[in-house]
Order: sequence, then C-alpha cells, then structure tokens
Amino acid sequence: MSAATTSNDNAPDPGRRHFLVVATTGIGLAGVVATAVPFLASWRPSAQAKALGAPVEADIGKLEPGALMKVEWRGQAIYIVHRTTEMLSKLAANDPNLKDPKSENQDQQPKYIKGETRSIKPEILVLIGVCTHLGCAPLDRFGTDAQLGPTWPGGFYCPCHGSKFDLAGRVFKDVPAPDNLKVPPYRFVSDSLLMIGSDPGVA
Repeated sequence: MSAATTSNDNAPDPGRRHFLVVATTGIGLAGVVATAVPFLASWRPSAQAKALGAPVEADIGKLEPGALMKVEWRGQAIYIVHRTTEMLSKLAANDPNLKDPKSENQDQQPKYIKGETRSIKPEILVLIGVCTHLGCAPLDRFGTDAQLGPTWPGGFYCPCHGSKFDLAGRVFKDVPAPDNLKVPPYRFVSDSLLMIGSDPGVA
C-alpha cells in the first residue's frame, strides 16, 4: 500500500479534544466551588454561635424561697435566687459597707433595674454569676458562715480572691472586685417563666 493511501494515525481527533476541554473545565469549576463554599460559609455565624446569643428560658415555678438555680446564657452562668422576706429585709442595712449601694454604675444592669433589690420583682434576683474582679464564679453563702464571720449578712463569696457581694449582688468595700455583679437583660414571660437575654416589652 502506498504512502498516499496510508491513514494518518497522528491526525487530531476533534471529538476527543472537545471531551478533554469539557472535562478539564468541569473539574476546575468543581475545585473552585469546593474552595469557595467553605470560605463563604465561614462568614456566616454557626448555629452554636447563634444559640449562644439567643435568649434562654428559665422555669422558676419550682424554685423554693431561699434557693438558687443556674442557667446558661451566652456561655455564662446566670444565678436566679428566690429571695425570702428575711433576705430582702437585710439589704438596706448593708448600704454603709458597700462600694456602690445605689447601683450608680449603669454598666452593671439594664436601665429598668433600679433600687436596692436590683430586680424587676423584689423576690426574684437575676445575676450573671461572674465576679467582676477576674471572672471567677462566686459561691452562694446565703446563711451564716464561719469563714466569713459572725456579721456576714448573706450573699455571694468569690473563693478566688475573697470578693464579697450581698443578696442583691452589690459588692462590699475592701475587696478586689471593683463593681457589683452584673444583671443581664431579662423579662417575665409569666409568673413562673423568665426569658434571659430579652428586655421587657420585647415579644
């Protein structure tokens, strides 16, 4: 067979070339998408992050007078105390021994929290359970306590550096903590249900 009639095995195949172009382009686009999706997703807050900032409910229906319960909001412990009449009666007597008895530092509580009880309802105290000194968790010491002395009126004691707070979360003088314990925004959904992280009047 002459060279003129021999088929040319080296001639380009247009169909094969088109397939390779399409396949390469597809793989490249898939790589771009695979890279971009996680990158863009990283800009959106995660479900956990949303949950940390969302209001949380606290059922206080079974909280006995004189008792404390804790819930978590924004990664912090929230202390809820059902104060007795006796607890409330001790608050005014603490004023001379406190750094900020009138809670004049408005950074420590919402504007609607006023008075010596530092609460919406006198009997229900709601605090962020974080010492304003270095962030330790204060312990509840509501009754007499040998460690705190015979004149201790009841309240909260920080075991890290000895800061003391009364039954309204107000800080005593001569302790490391500079400010009262913070009061978070909260509202009553009903007599037995609190919404932590939501102000009154907010649905």
